[in-house]
Amino acid sequence: MKALQTNNASNLKIKQHRFVEILLKIFIWVCALLTVSFVVGIIIYILVKGIEGMSWNFISTPAAAYPVENYGILGNIVNTLYLIVITLVIATPIGVGAAIYLTEYAKQGRLTKIIEFTTETLSGIPSIIYGLFGSVFFYSVFKLNYSILAGSLTLAIMILPIIIRTTQESIKTVPIMYREGAMGLGATRWYMIRTVILPCSIEGILTSVILSIGRIVGESAALIFTAGLAYNLPNITGIGDIFKKAMDQGASLTVQLYQYAARGGEEMKYAFSTALVLVIVVLIINVLTKIIARGFKKVK
Repeated sequence: MKALQTNNASNLKIKQHRFVEILLKIFIWVCALLTVSFVVGIIIYILVKGIEGMSWNFISTPAAAYPVENYGILGNIVNTLYLIVITLVIATPIGVGAAIYLTEYAKQGRLTKIIEFTTETLSGIPSIIYGLFGSVFFYSVFKLNYSILAGSLTLAIMILPIIIRTTQESIKTVPIMYREGAMGLGATRWYMIRTVILPCSIEGILTSVILSIGRIVGESAALIFTAGLAYNLPNITGIGDIFKKAMDQGASLTVQLYQYAARGGEEMKYAFSTALVLVIVVLIINVLTKIIARGFKKVK
């Protein structure tokens, strides 16, 4: 009799667990579908609203050269690319180097905790504060005035937490036996990091770059205070002019979008058109980064 009661109780528990598991699966699927629906809905909304003001002249000419209404975002596209390249060139080596130090060299003590705490604090600071800091520090100390370089330096500080933390987690996933095997064969620590750790964690590093690009492209508040609002194209007559552009003012696509949206009225359609171009640029950059990551994986 007791055995029968025990079996009934165990069967009841199994049914309860299965019911809870089904509910959790349904909840997970609903959350996943909601997330995808929000993303698809936003893209469709921007696509529908952005088509109205979209034209080849809008994309291929700067604002001052637009023939009729004086609208155009080619200068902003170029400024955005400048910001992405310069910011990543500055922040990526520092971020990856800091992650390597924290993971492979540093002893888990007070200094490591201070660095990690500082990194987490940086990721939580509002972007407007970065903008105020950049406008005062880079303008007053380094005399950069409003320029793409000042904006890039400010953005580099902003994306450091993303690169450091993502790279750290990627390096930690490399099996310990890889390290022990390399060290056992007589490799130095740096040679082991360069030939074993970094190739194995390259996908995580590229993921941090993708996330950083999203932060760079989507930032506006910090850039208004540092990079300025200009939309002119660089006057390139030689290689030096390419680098000279970094010292000029340059509004990114998000800053230009903000200006269109702030004016309202007829210019709202150009704000949505700029948003559509921004989505396409981010999509292209992400696809290219994924292709590069697959190339590294095949070589590895």
